[in-house]
Amino acid sequence: MRYAKYIGAVLGYIVWGFWGAIFGFIAGAWIANRFRRSSAGLFGINPQKRALRQSTFTRTLFLLMGNLAKSDGRVSEVEIAQAEKFMTQLAMTPEGRKEAIGAFKLGTQPDFSVDDTINEFKAVCGEAKNLRQLIIMYLLGTAMADGKMVEAEQSLLQEIAIKLGFSQQSFQQLLMMIQAQSNFSGGSYHGAGGQSRSANPTQSIDAAYQALGVEKTISDAELKRAYRKLIKEFHPDRLMGQGLPDDMIKVATERSKEIQTAYDMIKEKRGMR
Repeated sequence: MRYAKYIGAVLGYIVWGFWGAIFGFIAGAWIANRFRRSSAGLFGINPQKRALRQSTFTRTLFLLMGNLAKSDGRVSEVEIAQAEKFMTQLAMTPEGRKEAIGAFKLGTQPDFSVDDTINEFKAVCGEAKNLRQLIIMYLLGTAMADGKMVEAEQSLLQEIAIKLGFSQQSFQQLLMMIQAQSNFSGGSYHGAGGQSRSANPTQSIDAAYQALGVEKTISDAELKRAYRKLIKEFHPDRLMGQGLPDDMIKVATERSKEIQTAYDMIKEKRGMR
């Protein structure tokens, strides 16, 4: 696409004369610029930037996971097991696993800086809201690994979320959504205890609305829009285009299954098609 602006100028001149040449030059320059932004297509990110985002995302996540695990004074066996389980889910290579463990341990050190870590992440990935949100989601999973979230963990999570550009209200809403969505893993409602069961109908439907981040009074049309927006955010192509590491795509899209289960429950309750 190196000569696109000149080709556009010539074609424009042939068809429309002088003003056509100007228009063709501008249009050609725009097309060339869009292609330069990504060798993979018009609206993606180039391979170099994608690779940098992937490595930065993974390193940031495990640094903050380590810091979060240490926030209540000590790193528990459950939190270590959760981190190892997450690495297994990601099917990391031995080298990738070694780097993740190193980042996790570094995050537990007394001189670890959350500010520096967040600033480095934002410099590379800050424009991608989905990646910022996924960092919070994964950290929430770590905090809730032992079945509860202590005040120190929630306080640190809120601090991280605000530094990533979320308001306190947005963080609280996201927290409730993630907690509620986790109740719908595996295609059924589990309740607070995590065990699949036949739950109180009112309790489960309330959790379904929370999982979608909407009120029970919402209209059917608004409900559909909210659902489609959430599903779109976790679409594999969208996440991949923003630079989410390949090994995290499957884990991230599991969230869409939980959203789907909650939505189906609400649809059935409302008699929606």
